[in-house]
Amino acid sequence: MLSVNRTSIFAIIWLLLLAGTFTVNAGDSVANAGAPDAKPTFGVFTHPQPVAIEGYSRDAMEPFISPDGNYLFFNNSNSAPVTDLYYATAVDETGLTFQFQGEIGGLNSGTLTAVPSMDVNQTFYFISDRSYMETLSTVFFATFSNGSVSGVAVVPGISKQQAGWVNFDACISPDGSTLYFVDSFFGTAGQPQNASIAIATRDGDHFVRLKNSADIMRKINTHGLNYAADISKSGLEFFFTRFSGTLPAIYTATRANTSKPFGEPVKIKAITGFAEAPALSPDEKSLYYHKDVNGTFVIYRVMRP
Repeated sequence: MLSVNRTSIFAIIWLLLLAGTFTVNAGDSVANAGAPDAKPTFGVFTHPQPVAIEGYSRDAMEPFISPDGNYLFFNNSNSAPVTDLYYATAVDETGLTFQFQGEIGGLNSGTLTAVPSMDVNQTFYFISDRSYMETLSTVFFATFSNGSVSGVAVVPGISKQQAGWVNFDACISPDGSTLYFVDSFFGTAGQPQNASIAIATRDGDHFVRLKNSADIMRKINTHGLNYAADISKSGLEFFFTRFSGTLPAIYTATRANTSKPFGEPVKIKAITGFAEAPALSPDEKSLYYHKDVNGTFVIYRVMRP
């Protein structure tokens, strides 16, 4: 869920490319095909409200609520000299107030560590540029427990293993079986030339890219940069951010069953201004995101019945 105007991971990889570390190969484009069944209907999100993180006053971006509802994970500004992941604990049952606890132990690397998500098994996923030069990978996982992680490693099966291609976003499904992530190719301008959301499914201890991923996401990846995904427990409701030249906006798309492509995306009208990085609450009645408020990124929430 890296902000389109926050370019730290972009800049680092661009410098590596300019230095001649890698040979750039854009690869082949993927064809899209297929059509969904009639879309199911879900409640409408309304009433945007800011989320308070008591004891924390800096930029707060890329929110994610743990499956048990006890933790809010987030990172500071993506354009900061160092981007770190933090956590806060729920103060009450409103979902609007959290107490800041600090950095997630055993996780931050002194470079860029961002974009948290976690499944019901407490497997924690995030994005980092810490080993791109060696691995061409940016998607990592670890095991979370009581504010710390252990066993940090690259998620196998996600990277294209082609220099210049970057997975700058990822989100795990609640059950841990499916990973939604961004494929993006960087040119010499140091900016993503494209950003499309792809899908991989778990196979034992690694993930395998779905052969029909482009088909399933064909109405999501139509134009602009598409990133910052989140998926419902049923797999029928999908949320993401799209940037098409003005302000980034948050969209949703649905499908009749998990074997079908998602339907035409619809912008969530209650979310206005510069907004990115949607994340459902465990009960799926709230949607969290970050928003630019007078130059500072603040976490907000909208709700539905």
